[in-house]
Amino acid sequence: MDMRSILVNADRKPDSEARINTALDLARRANGHVTVLVDTPVTRYIAMDPMGGSYVISDALEQARGEDDAAAEAIEARLARDDVSFNVLRSEDDPVNALAGAARLSDLVIVSRSGGLAGEVALISSTPVLALPDGKALDIPIRRACIAWDGGEQAAAALRASVPLLTDCQMVKVISVAEKPGGYPGTEALRYLSRHGIHAEFEEHQRRGSTEETLASAVAQNHAELLVMGAYGKSRMREFLFGGVTAYFLNEAKSPALLMVH
Repeated sequence: MDMRSILVNADRKPDSEARINTALDLARRANGHVTVLVDTPVTRYIAMDPMGGSYVISDALEQARGEDDAAAEAIEARLARDDVSFNVLRSEDDPVNALAGAARLSDLVIVSRSGGLAGEVALISSTPVLALPDGKALDIPIRRACIAWDGGEQAAAALRASVPLLTDCQMVKVISVAEKPGGYPGTEALRYLSRHGIHAEFEEHQRRGSTEETLASAVAQNHAELLVMGAYGKSRMREFLFGGVTAYFLNEAKSPALLMVH
């Protein structure tokens, strides 16, 4: 269960370097391949006229294309000096669609947590999404990790996807908030991990405040570098996704890196 095909979102923002470095470290560990996606969304350069029509702001689009082409070339030159197999993709699609499309045959997608892409990509793609804190690469191997567990399908999918990241982890905690009956018990999660050589401990926390606040407190107490969680809210409907636990951890500045699966 290696993550050998890693897709990373790259742009001209400072956080791009942290995302690429994390992708390279993961690829080295699994003798894998990194695909770097540099996107210039045409939709950003479409304006509406007073009559209700639309037109492309061509000068701005051409300038953005040129700058992103240069960024892609610089990334390619940099990676060519490294020891990891790679390729660089260019796209002009909407960023979420571009990433979801390229992720179809990827094992992991890496984005920044605050870029507005992580939750959307996790929602429409079955590929695990690793959302990094702004400007901070994820140290590999990961030392301390928490898995948010409610016994449901989304949590189980996230746990399964996390196995390649947790094999050398010094501490893995499966954390649960005592509020939701049913689903697989935490002991089953521990058994699954143990079959993959991962020793984990189970913690059940009494709810204090909201579910997300209770989980956040447990994550902070454990000094976790990674939080594994299913990507969904209290309702499966799209409009409610960003009103629940997922949104909280994407927007909370003190959150660690997130591995999300929908």
